[in-house]
Amino acid sequence: MDDAPGNEQNLPFIFQAPIVGDAWQASRAQILQAVESELPRAGGILFRGFAFKGEADFEAFARSFGHELLTYDYASTPRTKLNNRVYTSTEYPAHQVIPLHNEQSYSLNWPMKIWFHCVQASPVGGETPIADSRLVYRQIDPAIRQRFAEKRLMYVRNYGNGLDLPWQQAFSTEDRSQVERFCRASNIEFRWTDDGELSTRQVCQAVAQHPVTGDWVWFNQAHLFHISNLAAPVRETLISIVGEQGVPRNVFYGDGSPIELQALEHIREVLQRCQVTFPWQAGDVLMLDNMLVAHGRSTFQGTRKVVVAMAEPASAS
Repeated sequence: MDDAPGNEQNLPFIFQAPIVGDAWQASRAQILQAVESELPRAGGILFRGFAFKGEADFEAFARSFGHELLTYDYASTPRTKLNNRVYTSTEYPAHQVIPLHNEQSYSLNWPMKIWFHCVQASPVGGETPIADSRLVYRQIDPAIRQRFAEKRLMYVRNYGNGLDLPWQQAFSTEDRSQVERFCRASNIEFRWTDDGELSTRQVCQAVAQHPVTGDWVWFNQAHLFHISNLAAPVRETLISIVGEQGVPRNVFYGDGSPIELQALEHIREVLQRCQVTFPWQAGDVLMLDNMLVAHGRSTFQGTRKVVVAMAEPASAS
């Protein structure tokens, strides 16, 4: 075990297999000890050199920490379910960057733990960048941070119409009544359109306090959901087709007022500055405290397969 060399944040903490090719079960006690001591400090641990035998073995590893694995409900990106509670990572085209984000921080419920398993590393690119959300919080301009914290954020989503996830995929059901029950239980306003599509809005946190460490973290996806995240030609085409109110997703302050573009650019700059990147090796497993560490995806070439599991549900207080 050692810390990543040359990384002042010690992110990720690296847990190396005692013998390359060992089964993780042989080091289970040491792994649990490392997670207990290092995950709250570093926020992320990279397990390297173990021989994982497919998605089922990875799922057993994730389950070994004592929490039932979660389904991917109220999804914002396309994924494929592989093995019970294991999913593909977001299925966006290889040329697209997925910005740094904390999983499901666009909602009032999220997983505390998330695992990524590299089954096949792409020959070029394909990293999973990470960033310490405590550091991001500290580096955000205090005036912007206070404004976001006080106003909170309203996420607006228009599903389907060939432009975004269909509501059936996002909510993992074909039953409208199940969607409505989920929305009511989650404080999500919803509206069915005349053509059978769904529109939702939900007011959520912009910052959060970790329930165990007490650390304050930057915890939202404003920079990702905001329409300014789209390339200008795509943005203009979308608006010309469906209008500003009909775009697949957008975000405002909690009172419905627009978020300043300068604030969003500042947030993106801070995230970029805090980003840590390492090359995947086949067999790697990255375990993150989802509140302490954000993750993303770099562009890549060739074949890449990274699978994901999540556990330990948490809710906004």
